[in-house]
Amino acid sequence: MAVEKLKDRRTRTSRVVDALRAQIDAGDYASGDKLPTEPVLVERFGFSRTVIREAIAALRADGLVESRQGVGVFVLGPRQRETLPSLFLEATDKISDIIEELELRLGIEVEAAGLAALRSSPAQEAEIQAQIETFEKLVEAGQSTDNADFDFHMAIAAATNNERFKLFLSHIGQRIIPRVKFRRAMGGIDPLPNRDRQLLAEHAEVAEAIWNRDPERARDAMRRHLLGGIKRYRAIIRPAARAEAAD
Repeated sequence: MAVEKLKDRRTRTSRVVDALRAQIDAGDYASGDKLPTEPVLVERFGFSRTVIREAIAALRADGLVESRQGVGVFVLGPRQRETLPSLFLEATDKISDIIEELELRLGIEVEAAGLAALRSSPAQEAEIQAQIETFEKLVEAGQSTDNADFDFHMAIAAATNNERFKLFLSHIGQRIIPRVKFRRAMGGIDPLPNRDRQLLAEHAEVAEAIWNRDPERARDAMRRHLLGGIKRYRAIIRPAARAEAAD
């Protein structure tokens, strides 16, 4: 029954995504336009706030919109989607693809953490703290942390004060978070144990190193964080590989 409810919600979410994407592609919402507020969209489509939020998250992952805290959701335009690296956007059922993407992130985000420890401003440090607090509240409430996970990494990229780190993550979008991509490949269900509390602890370690102006410790903490994901998905591959060899 729970699976059926999930599928029904995903169907409603897809309807909202398709409708808004069509309006953006048609130019009804031009680049820079603000989307209607959440209550307006709830009333227009007749769906719950959860469905609307998931639809906006999907549009954001596709690079069609961006959220500005305290202001609203703004259209980036259909052209933005064309610039996104297909490596990260293509649907995949290969765990090896997710592992390779995490390895690429190691080469980028480990250094980003080190630079953030050297260059972050008080305001940027406060933003990193805010993202950790948001993540923690969602964990305590048993709610999805997908957006909060991505926003934490974006806050660190911004704290490098090198715009290219931020552009890299913003272009790739939320789909760089491996569990998001894995769950899409698994039809919306993630069979792996929830790691939110572990992720929260790992985020806190990275943040503390940044606040202490310790670039090497920040790099090590980010490296451990991303390597944890790699180990997690490699553990899925090994039993499958052994079973295949036995056949």
